[in-house]
Amino acid sequence: MKIHEYQAKQILVKNKISVPRGEVASSPEEARLIAKDLGGKVVVKAQVHAGGRGKAGGIKLADSPGAAQKAAESLINTNLITFQTGPKGIPVLKVLVEEAMDIEKEVYLGIVVDGQAGGVVIMASESGGIEIEDVANKDPGSIVKILVDPLIGLQQYQVRRLSYGIKIKPSLVPTVNKFITSLYSVFVENDFSLAEINPLAITSDGRVLALDAKINLEDDALFRHNELNELRDISQEDPLEVRASSYGIQYIKLDGDVGCMVNGAGLAMATMDIILEAGAHPANFLDVGGGATEEKVAEAFRIILADSKVKHILINIFGGILRCDIAAQGIVDACKIDGNVNIPIVMLMRGTNVEEGKKILHESNLNISLVSNLKEAAIAVNSEGI
Repeated sequence: MKIHEYQAKQILVKNKISVPRGEVASSPEEARLIAKDLGGKVVVKAQVHAGGRGKAGGIKLADSPGAAQKAAESLINTNLITFQTGPKGIPVLKVLVEEAMDIEKEVYLGIVVDGQAGGVVIMASESGGIEIEDVANKDPGSIVKILVDPLIGLQQYQVRRLSYGIKIKPSLVPTVNKFITSLYSVFVENDFSLAEINPLAITSDGRVLALDAKINLEDDALFRHNELNELRDISQEDPLEVRASSYGIQYIKLDGDVGCMVNGAGLAMATMDIILEAGAHPANFLDVGGGATEEKVAEAFRIILADSKVKHILINIFGGILRCDIAAQGIVDACKIDGNVNIPIVMLMRGTNVEEGKKILHESNLNISLVSNLKEAAIAVNSEGI
């Protein structure tokens, strides 16, 4: 789960990690008053769940309360389009108004759960304020990485290696070391999947501050952090993804036109591979789950139908806890609710009550091509003109 910058900084402050003074505003007038309290010279930042705000005009400097008000007017209740959003952009409902800083040095600091490395990786780079992907492409040697052993935790020699690797002044190394150690502790204690400080700023008077903060929370650990779960902002999420999550359906919208529904994450990935092998592109990842009911299957299928980009559907069900007849009936029920469904459907069913499921589909008169294996599914996908 993503959260806003101002929410991330609230978490940091609560854990005694320094950030610039600032407050969030929901109106231009609030932005003006905040800027006045901060001394007039401020930075006004659009609060959206997307990177690349600066290049997209979502971060504006203001040298007076009036200028801060105008900056907020230009952002609030607009859609910000960045390289991480679709062409429609993401709505800006709030802005963060912060004091402008006299910065001497900017560095990058990031902590991420790395599945390939098998643990938590901390990265640092002298190139602060730039997307880490660009740094990795242009100057990979400038990125210092350490892998933290989950059994013994972050060691001080590793912290020093990070600080020295990004050429921190000797006099500021203890302060930066403390910052890194504190950020790692917050990361672990709150089950973050990502914590990115870009840039970590060193001011001319020797302060070390998180000038920007991006935090992602691990969805599967939110049951341990009810207070963090409340930070969710569904205005920043795709409506179909929000709808799916309310039913406990694992759904991620993609850019293709082939909708797919599967029971099992691994099976979903294989199904998406088949779609790509057929020369098409999946419109979504959708795992309805092993213990889905007819109602849940019906809702999952209706979510696929609600995506206007979907021109074809591939369903792959391995009957176990979710029996094939339940899956088939759920699909039929969804089509009854949504009326005449003309989208071509290719369906592969195996396992428990597969014959009962096929009978339900045959009697439904739906436009469904039943296949017996993934190879046939790929051929059927092509035969449907995908």
